[in-house]
Amino acid sequence: MQKMLSHLRRCVDEYRMIQAGDRIAVGVSGGKDSLVLLRTLAELRRFYPVPFEVVAITLDMGYDGADFSPIAKLCEEIGVEYIVKPTNIKEVVFDIRNEKNPCALCAKLRRGSLNDAAKEYGCNKVALGHHFDDAVETFMLSLFYEGRLSCFLPVTYLDRTDLYVIRPMLYMTEREVINFANRQQLPICKSGCPVDKETKREDIKNLIRSLEHDYHDLRQHIFGAMQRLPLNGWEPIDPRGRKKKGE
Repeated sequence: MQKMLSHLRRCVDEYRMIQAGDRIAVGVSGGKDSLVLLRTLAELRRFYPVPFEVVAITLDMGYDGADFSPIAKLCEEIGVEYIVKPTNIKEVVFDIRNEKNPCALCAKLRRGSLNDAAKEYGCNKVALGHHFDDAVETFMLSLFYEGRLSCFLPVTYLDRTDLYVIRPMLYMTEREVINFANRQQLPICKSGCPVDKETKREDIKNLIRSLEHDYHDLRQHIFGAMQRLPLNGWEPIDPRGRKKKGE
């Protein structure tokens, strides 16, 4: 817990993610990433220098057999309000639209539904569980498939909804996330998505793994380049308020 909180707080501080009085909605899918974010952010709330609230929001996508009771129990144990928001996303993506490449549409609908739910329940920020490896893979996806140097931002302001989206787990590796989820016995729910693990992201993940046999620090070098270049919005800030040139 101490190691993960160190990563979390460093990211939060270097990108100025949390201010006094924030009410932060954590998008909880039931996967390891979102549950680790929920658990660590709820713990950070106990001792962070400024007060903030955490609310957990799960979108019910409409998959058969979805059971969110274990997540509800966890939220009760850690003192976090839990909200399940029904949606028709599965029906729209797979039944009505019958998308051959459903991920983009699904992601867009999930983002919109989560943001709407956050506003409905009085939140001014939405926290997402993207970690270190997600950032590297997204950068590579953009480079390979779009020909751009681009990635999601640590902090994004959405003027249409007047919400901030924050990603406090960017200094946690996927391996650390997996180990923490296992040690904490977090109630991970299997994805009901019929195309889970059959995406371009999975292809990029496998490519990076194969390259790491010869280039052992590949992920660290890519992530460091994103901060040192820096990509717009990726340059961290030191405790004295000055921008840093990466790590």
